[in-house]
Amino acid sequence: MSSPHTRTGPRALAVTAIVAAVALGATGCVTVTEPDAPPPGSGGNASDKLETLTVAKAGSMRGYSRERFPHWRDTGKNCDVRDSVLERDGSDIKRSGCNVVAGRWESVYDNRAFTDPSDVDVDHMVPLANAWRSGASEWDDTQRGEFANDLTRPQLIAVSASSNRAKGDQDPSQWKPANRSYWCEYAESWVTVKHHWQLSVTSAEKAALADMLEECA
Repeated sequence: MSSPHTRTGPRALAVTAIVAAVALGATGCVTVTEPDAPPPGSGGNASDKLETLTVAKAGSMRGYSRERFPHWRDTGKNCDVRDSVLERDGSDIKRSGCNVVAGRWESVYDNRAFTDPSDVDVDHMVPLANAWRSGASEWDDTQRGEFANDLTRPQLIAVSASSNRAKGDQDPSQWKPANRSYWCEYAESWVTVKHHWQLSVTSAEKAALADMLEECA
């Protein structure tokens, strides 16, 4: 039984809370909450994210076509995602209506500069075929379209047409930018995209990415 001198009712608890607030110098309500835990995979640097990626053999190309990744969505009257990337990644941009018709682009893959947009490709950092082999074959076309038009992650980048075509659908164990000073950012971007879209990596791909991330030091 409680002592008659011990107050345990709601009024006593309220008084205790007020006294505690005053002792802390509070002037209003005091709410004590534990910080939310970050959602899985939302933090950490690229090396940490790389360690969370599933390592698996490359999947089959059966059923693949670029049409399964609807891309270059409209982003305005007579313009599309490609125009958006050209404008974002270039300087001194000139447009005809909504279309980018001139400007200056520096290709970070090979340190070349261009003023004609026809000499510039918009590269998918993680190529569509690579994505198919590493998990996107299980998606529907709507999700594949989101991936192919992803302007939020570093998935789309304006580079020289020649470097983009040399890269093809190869992963970093098979192809790296000629510009070695870009290797760190390239690996970080690749990992960021695969991490967000929950795509797998091969063991050789993971090893190559780990080596490239050492360039960040």
